[in-house]
Amino acid sequence: MSIRIHILVGTMTGTAQLVAQELELAWDDGETTVATLLMDKLDASVFDQPGVFLVCTSTYGQGDVPDNAKALYEDLKAKRPDLSRVRYGVFGLGDRTYAETFNFGGKKFDELLTELGAQRIGERVQHDASSGTLPEEVAAQWGEGWLALAK
Repeated sequence: MSIRIHILVGTMTGTAQLVAQELELAWDDGETTVATLLMDKLDASVFDQPGVFLVCTSTYGQGDVPDNAKALYEDLKAKRPDLSRVRYGVFGLGDRTYAETFNFGGKKFDELLTELGAQRIGERVQHDASSGTLPEEVAAQWGEGWLALAK
């Protein structure tokens, strides 16, 4: 069954983009089409496209979404579109040394999308930079199971 996946990337340092590229390489096989989009120029209308969405985002500052993700996040909050036909996943990146705000970038998107009626596929991933595992390796392992659920 062919499926289209849009990976929406929120990043400050490029790590989330590396994760997205890793998943795109693993998933894009002719049957699965993957489009990786940096959140910089996106607004709520991105969710009008057919397909499944993966929000791949880091956390910045005091538990904020990254700078390049702010416009999309704020647009969703302001317009409050009905996303009941949207299916999505979240791959969050964070560092547990910031315990108070660990992985809040992914958490904020997850909570907002749920509020707007979207259906999450699988569990929200919370990668910990202090864990000694590379996020792209974790993503590659996690990605197989998530893709099966998405289909």
